[in-house]
Amino acid sequence: MTNIDDLMIPCLNKKFFGFECMGCGFQRAFSLLLKGEFIEAFFMYPAIYTLIPLFSTILLSFFVKFKYSQKLINFLAITSISIIVISFLIKKLY
Repeated sequence: MTNIDDLMIPCLNKKFFGFECMGCGFQRAFSLLLKGEFIEAFFMYPAIYTLIPLFSTILLSFFVKFKYSQKLINFLAITSISIIVISFLIKKLY
């Protein structure tokens, strides 16, 4: 049986330039969520909890049209970007 961690794509930014990008940790956080380790997933990549609803809403909006889908997508996108940038800066400072 294949371990999901063996299928992860390496970060090319980290490989070539030696430092993590703003997306580093997403795959590991998603893997932790699948294993039920919710707190560890948050500490690995805090935006995981806004990105999953964002991607789900975008996907759902292709099939089902609902009144406030674009406002919800915009809110989740802005929130996700904010969390990603803030957590990236915190990692760099500490």
